[in-house]
Amino acid sequence: MAAVLRHADVVAVQEVVAKDPAGAQAVARLADELNRTGAKWDYQVSLPTKSPSPYISERYAFLWKTHRVRLKRKAYLDQTLQDRVYREPFIGQFEDKISAKAFYVINFHARKYNDQPEREIKTMGDYCERLNTQALILAGDFNLTERHTVWNPFYKKGFRSALYKNPTTLKRKCQDGIYRNHAIDNMFYPSGIQKIKAASIDWVGSCDRLEQARTVSDHLPVWMHFKLN
Repeated sequence: MAAVLRHADVVAVQEVVAKDPAGAQAVARLADELNRTGAKWDYQVSLPTKSPSPYISERYAFLWKTHRVRLKRKAYLDQTLQDRVYREPFIGQFEDKISAKAFYVINFHARKYNDQPEREIKTMGDYCERLNTQALILAGDFNLTERHTVWNPFYKKGFRSALYKNPTTLKRKCQDGIYRNHAIDNMFYPSGIQKIKAASIDWVGSCDRLEQARTVSDHLPVWMHFKLN
């Protein structure tokens, strides 16, 4: 994981185990390993989400390179949504140390696709107004694609998706040489963010590596290179 993530400046992680302290400890080990790649990293793990069941509750995490960005204040779970979503988003405000411009990353893992994740996503369309900024990124596993109609109000407000028709989940078994499945991991951003490039990181590479890859994650990481307007 450190080898894949070392090129990023800010990393948002979902699905950190909440029931057991081993989840937060694993993030600490990842930060320690990233510190061995040539740059200093810091991190913050969220409290467990206020979910309907302990089996649904998770933690989130942010990791960042301290020479490139700083966390302006302690990141926090969005308590205003805790009664409307299974896992309330984790909000971090960062500052680019080169431009001194601030931006938010909203880290979110939506409920499963057959639990109508669109009901949760539609509650997040007012973050620009609530945070009084156009410099924000809504990032995570949304369990539906960027073509779902729930995103139409976001697009009307000027939001864009970083990825388009880019499958990011891994199948259990390779079929006809294809091991990627659903395009559900993405980043959405309004006019304060200028996308330069975005993609998923296909570190699997071949069907022969699929079983091994799934021991780490059944999702590919996604990334975006951006400027602050």
